[in-house]
Amino acid sequence: MPKFRYLNQQHQAEQNWFKTLFRLKGSVVPAVFTRVMVCVVLSVILAYVYEAGYKTVALPIDGTIPSVVLGLLLVFRTNTAYERFWEGRKIWGALNNHIRNLSRAIWVYVVEETPHDRTNKISSLNLLVAFAVATKLHLRNEKNHAELKELMNNKKYEKLEHMNHIPLEIAFLVGDYLQEQYQRNCLNTYQLTAMSNLLDDMVDALGGCERILKTPMPLAYAIHLRQLLLVYCLSLPFELVDRLGWWTPIFVAILSFTVFGIEEIGLEIENPFGKDANDLPLDQICENIKINLEDLISFAPSVRNWDHYKSLAQQDTESSQPLLEY
Repeated sequence: MPKFRYLNQQHQAEQNWFKTLFRLKGSVVPAVFTRVMVCVVLSVILAYVYEAGYKTVALPIDGTIPSVVLGLLLVFRTNTAYERFWEGRKIWGALNNHIRNLSRAIWVYVVEETPHDRTNKISSLNLLVAFAVATKLHLRNEKNHAELKELMNNKKYEKLEHMNHIPLEIAFLVGDYLQEQYQRNCLNTYQLTAMSNLLDDMVDALGGCERILKTPMPLAYAIHLRQLLLVYCLSLPFELVDRLGWWTPIFVAILSFTVFGIEEIGLEIENPFGKDANDLPLDQICENIKINLEDLISFAPSVRNWDHYKSLAQQDTESSQPLLEY
């Protein structure tokens, strides 16, 4: 698969230390470049003034304690953001497993009595893929739902397109299908309960992602941290110029890039559901779910009566409606 080859190539590129060192895509360099250059320009001006004889521009500032305090704040900021990122990844991993388990249960346990039953079963499995895709689009607040069109018939798609919360509506459709199969005696009570629990787990995963998305870092904390960062970086030239002279801009560039970059990394991974290079690869996760279900559909469970299955296939061949209708 091209996507898998791409992921392998990307992983190999990350293992090359020097390629990663000079890689701009996915780094914070473009985001912090302007802020760093402001500090560097100030440092150059201050170094020129100092070397011109105005020694009073060098202030007796001891930045040890402010550096420690700011470092602790930055560590807290980054750790909090990474916890959100990692929790989002765990939730999507759990969602992937819930969809696998529910699709396997539907494929094996739901009894097929007519060729149309098999078509409905495949449609329900496609709805599970649609749930993952709709969750991705919902978290990204995207209004274009064209990805869902190939996973369901036009009637369902047109109905869902006007709904406020598409993932929940898809979960309702899957639950409705399971209840219908139970009423037709194609599922027993224990099977329906187990599948309903898996469907509930999928909705819980959706809620977990929404909790991360709708609970950003408190605004007061973000404002205060950025104010401290700016004050610290602008005060660096006044502290270093009497010791470093013309070397001041270089050291200020390194230090300001470090602290601004750490703060920017926290901002990048705070919302892990976007399309940035540092966000979760939701497109690839959804594609893998789709591939796994396509592989599942290609196999007939061994518990199924083979003679009965062949008769269903024969009936479907003779009918006008194809058996495998996606």
